[in-house]
Formats: sequence, C-alpha cells, structure tokens
Amino acid sequence: MASESKTAVLAAFAGNLAIAVAKFVAFGFTGSSAMLTEAVHSVVDTGNQLLLMHGMRRAARPPDENHPFGHGMELYFWTFVVALLMFSVGGAASIWEGAQHILKPEPIGRAWINWLVLGLSGLFEGASFAIAIRQQRKRFPHARLIPFLKHSKDPGLFAVLFEDSAALVGILLAGLGVAGSTLFGVREADGIASVAIGVLLIVVAILMANETRSLLTGEAATPQVIEAVRRAIEADPRVVCVVEILSMHLGPEEIMLGVTIDFDDELKGHEVETASQDLSDAVHRVEPRATRLFLRPGRRQGQPTLAGSAPVLEGA
Repeated sequence: MASESKTAVLAAFAGNLAIAVAKFVAFGFTGSSAMLTEAVHSVVDTGNQLLLMHGMRRAARPPDENHPFGHGMELYFWTFVVALLMFSVGGAASIWEGAQHILKPEPIGRAWINWLVLGLSGLFEGASFAIAIRQQRKRFPHARLIPFLKHSKDPGLFAVLFEDSAALVGILLAGLGVAGSTLFGVREADGIASVAIGVLLIVVAILMANETRSLLTGEAATPQVIEAVRRAIEADPRVVCVVEILSMHLGPEEIMLGVTIDFDDELKGHEVETASQDLSDAVHRVEPRATRLFLRPGRRQGQPTLAGSAPVLEGA
C-alpha cells in the first residue's frame, strides 16, 4: 500500500479524534444541536480512519492458497463499510437529531465556545485536507481533484478527501446554524443546520459507496494505463497488433491484465515464448502495478486462426 495513502489516513485520524473531543465538550457547555451533530460526524470519521487502516493492513497480506491474486480488494470492502457507517450513523442520526431540535428548539448558551471550537476544527480539518491534497499531488502530479475523486482506485486517498471535504462544509453549516440561532434569534436554525449536515453526509456516503461498488465489481484500469500497455507491446517488431486488452484492479497498486496479441506468423514456437517474456518485461517497465499479466496469441477479427494454436500465459 502506498505510503501516501497511509500518511493521509493517519493525519485524518489524529485530526478527527482531537476535533471530536473538542466538539463534545462544546456541546456539553452550549447544548447546540449542530455542535452535537458535528461531534457525531467527527466520531464517525475517526472510526472510518480506523477501518481504513484495518483494511490497508489486511490488503497488504501476500497471496495464499485461497486468495491466489492477493487480498488487495479487501480494502475496497472496508471502504464500502465506511460509506455505510457515514450514511447510517452519520447522516441519518444527524437528520434525526436536527429534526428534534426543529420541533423543540432550545437556545444556545455560551455561543463563544461554539465559535472557538468550530474555528479550531476548521484549522484541524483544513490541515488534514491539505495533507491529503499534498499526498494526492505527490502521487498523481498531473491529476485534477474532481477527476481524481471520480476515477481514483485508492480508497485510502479518495475516502479521506471525501470525508475532509464534507467536514469542512459541515463546519460551515454548523457555524451558520449557530449564527442564525444566536445572532438572528432563529432558534430553529441550529436544528436546520443539523439536518443540512446529515443530508451532506448522506450525499458523500452515496458517492463513496458508488465508487467503491465499481471497484468491488471489477473496475478496469484507466484508459491511460491501457494505452501505455498497448504502445509498449506494439513497439515490438514481432507483434503485428494488440487485438484486445482486458484489465481489472485487484487493489490500488495491483492490476491484472489479459492481452491478446497478433504475433508475426513467421515466429516459431520458442520464439513466441521468448517474445512473450520480453513483452512481459516491457509492460512492467511502463506499468509496475501490472502484478498479474496473461498474454496469448490471437487474430484480428476476420483473419484465419492457425490450427492448433494455444494460449501463451506469462504470469508476473
């Protein structure tokens, strides 16, 4: 597992733990519904980081008899669990808490404590978000944030970015709720902010669950990876063309590739074997994450297939 992901998750865990304690203390002094919702939000985020670290540890285990392709996809499972917790414990509970305070609004006492804690929370969350962004830039220097979140194969990074983004927006919503209740006399504003935070968490949970669902069901490598592999193979003079490339992520840093190649008809059997090994090495040079590579000879559609031809498999 990439060290960038671990750094982002550890930073998020430390920040969320400190923020959760501060928010619960603030709720105890002020009774703010939005502050309680934010405290629950931070507790959920802290638990999420623990689950992600647990998933990273299990995903790093080597292949065994029952899992010959390794355990990399287990991280996707634990990320899906994180999304479910964010939806149920974070989102649904926040909406329920907010609805109760809308129906029975109560005044907020010692509002300055809320402002202090929200300010500190913003600094902590901002620092965690900045670390996650820095790790994302370090690992993918040319990737923009929104496309990265949409196409990333690494839950350790995209989950933290999703959560920190939601946390920063949640702090803003909580601040608006406190301001509406204390500065403008709208007692329901605190509860409305809680409901808004709950809706935000549910939206983020759905986005995370959808991205993880795609990875769990066998998401392909990016078009850039496929094109790089195709160019590396077709650069070999013994190759007429690449007929097909099938791919699937076995984990953030593991890709399985199945490549059908139209070899030069003049090649003999042992020459095809040599070419397959050379092509395997070429693919690993351009894409080190290709931990499982299967090559087989084939024909473009419409071309006759040589009788008795058999697949050539090159595992890596």
